[in-house]
Amino acid sequence: MFAVTMPDAMNETFARAFNSRSIDNLLALYEPEAILKTDASDRVAAGRAAIRDALAQLLAAPGTMRSVNAFCLVHGDIALLRADWNLSDGGRLIASGSSAEIVRRQPDGRWLYLIDHAVGASTEAMAEPAATKY
Repeated sequence: MFAVTMPDAMNETFARAFNSRSIDNLLALYEPEAILKTDASDRVAAGRAAIRDALAQLLAAPGTMRSVNAFCLVHGDIALLRADWNLSDGGRLIASGSSAEIVRRQPDGRWLYLIDHAVGASTEAMAEPAATKY
């Protein structure tokens, strides 16, 4: 199993866990009550059992994953992450996106996903942002 002791290593570790093709390696990166959103739909996997199902679907995809951390903003035991990732097979791009995630430091020092939105930073922007008064 993979352990993340620095939050900025989370996305690279997720890719390594995916490439190991072990559902247990992937699932070990999530808190028991974490949530995972894998696409732009309204579906959210909540809790390890639902996350296991979503990750099993992900593991059905062929190829090798690469994930590069775009930023990691840490505040105490919480960190906000964004990564750019891709899944390719023999040089052929299968899927790509930019994730948005929140990870939390555990009492044993490991960092685990609390919220993982696989394409959260690559969804379309609103056409017209609402006016904001400051």
